[in-house]
Amino acid sequence: MADYWNRRQLMGAGLALMAAPAVGQQVMKAIADLKPGEFTWHPQRSPSGPVAVIVSIPDQRAHVYRGGVRIGVSTCSTGKPGHDTPTGVFTILQKDKHHRSSTYNNAPMPNMNRLTWDGVALHAGKLPGYPASHGCVRLPMEFSEKLFEVTHVGTPVIIGGGHNDPVDIVHPGLILGSYAEDEFETAEARLKNKALPEWGAGQAATAIVVSSADRQAILLESGRQIASGRLTLAEGRTLGEHVFVLIDTHDERRGLLWHGIGYVDAAGKPVETPSEATLRSMSGERAFLDAVHERLHPGTLLITTALPLHPDQRTEGGFVIMTTDAA
Repeated sequence: MADYWNRRQLMGAGLALMAAPAVGQQVMKAIADLKPGEFTWHPQRSPSGPVAVIVSIPDQRAHVYRGGVRIGVSTCSTGKPGHDTPTGVFTILQKDKHHRSSTYNNAPMPNMNRLTWDGVALHAGKLPGYPASHGCVRLPMEFSEKLFEVTHVGTPVIIGGGHNDPVDIVHPGLILGSYAEDEFETAEARLKNKALPEWGAGQAATAIVVSSADRQAILLESGRQIASGRLTLAEGRTLGEHVFVLIDTHDERRGLLWHGIGYVDAAGKPVETPSEATLRSMSGERAFLDAVHERLHPGTLLITTALPLHPDQRTEGGFVIMTTDAA
C-alpha cells in the first residue's frame, strides 16, 4: 500500500486491448463455480437503492450490490503482471457505452465505466480465465451492459484482495456531528427531496473523504473539491479504510441508514469492520458541515482513510485512495 493517495503511479496502467469481447452467459451457480464469461444477475432482490461494486483480484470476481443487497456476481479479468490493476477505492468518473481506446489502436471498449483519468476502467472484454488486461477490469459483454444501466457517475468501485458484504449502520446524526432530535424531521425532509443520481442526468454526486493522518475532511461534488475542514477525532481514535454509502433515513432510530464496506487490502487481509462507533468518533467544523448537509442525497459516500490527503497526488475530476503501486 502506498503512503498516500498515489495517482501518478497509475499513469502506466492503460486501458485493456480487446479483440473479441466475451458475450457471457447468465447461470445459476455458486460464485466459486463460475467459469470464465459466466455471471449471475438477480436485480429483483433489490429493485432500487445506491449501487456499489467490489472487485476481488485473487478471485477474479466482480460483485454488485444495490441497497446493500448483492444482485450480481461476474467473472472478470484484471491486470496482468507488469500492468497490475491498482487497488483501492474509486468512484466512476465517466460513462461511455461505445468507448474506444485512445491508447490501444482505437480498440472498442463497450459499456465503459471510467475509474481513473489515467486509463483504468470497467468494460466489456476478453475473459481468458486469468488476469490479462493492461490494468482495466474486463467483464462479459452481457454483464457489462447490465452493470452499465445501474451505475452512475459517483458510484463506488472497490478493488482489492477480497470482498466483504456491506453491513447496516444507523448513525443518530447527519454526518460528522450530531443533531437534536427535533431536527430529525428537517433532516428527513431534506434527504427525501433528493434523488439518487442517475447516469446521464447531469446530477451531482457527493463524496466526503476524511483522513485521520491529516485530521482533515474534504467535500467532493462530481469529483471536484468544493470544501474542506478540520476533522476532530475521539481521543485515541484512528480511522481504518472504510466506505459508507448513504441509503436513507431510519425512522425507528431517527437517524441515517448507511451501508458500511470494509476494504480488503492487496494481500487479502481484511481491515476493521465498519461500525457506528467509527461514525460517532468524528466531528467537523460548522461551515464544512453546513456545506455537506446541503448536498446530502441517497448514494452520498463517506470514505475514511488513515492515509494523508496529499494534494499533489489528486487530479481534478476524480480521486483514488488506498492505492497500491501499479507497475
